[in-house]
Amino acid sequence: MPEAMTIATATPDGIPAARVVILRGLQRGLAFFTDLTSDKGAELAANPQAAAVLHWLRPVRREVRVTGSVEPVTADEADGYWRTRPAATRRNAAASRQSSVIASLAALQARVQDMELSDPDGTDLPRPERWAGFRVLPTRVEFWQESPDGLHDRIRYRRAGDNWTTERLSP
Repeated sequence: MPEAMTIATATPDGIPAARVVILRGLQRGLAFFTDLTSDKGAELAANPQAAAVLHWLRPVRREVRVTGSVEPVTADEADGYWRTRPAATRRNAAASRQSSVIASLAALQARVQDMELSDPDGTDLPRPERWAGFRVLPTRVEFWQESPDGLHDRIRYRRAGDNWTTERLSP
């Protein structure tokens, strides 16, 4: 999955956390969607900074690392993406409060099944307000190219106001 992206966030007291999300857009930054009440949503609300890594081992052996501030996507963007999701994933997102403790998997599955019975094709299921997205606005971008001999090629771009500086890094 070339769009699989690791997102790293931190709590207000600096405890790091990383997880894989799906890159869903590149307008002004790297967009992804989640439950705002999830651990990552709470961490980003308290500390709107993140790091992202896209790693493509085979066949290209490349990696892109991005760090920057984070902003919420607009409600229109979230609504637009919500409508493109398959009905099952919309039901699952609406039924689940990501990262919250649940009584059992069966109880969660029952909530999803109730939604399916009331709206089989998922067309009437609105986007929950707690389900939205974020965009990582790059202030630093690094491109890494693997070399078989370990002399990997690394180029970093750093934002300075409206300009970018380019640096070649030692592996």
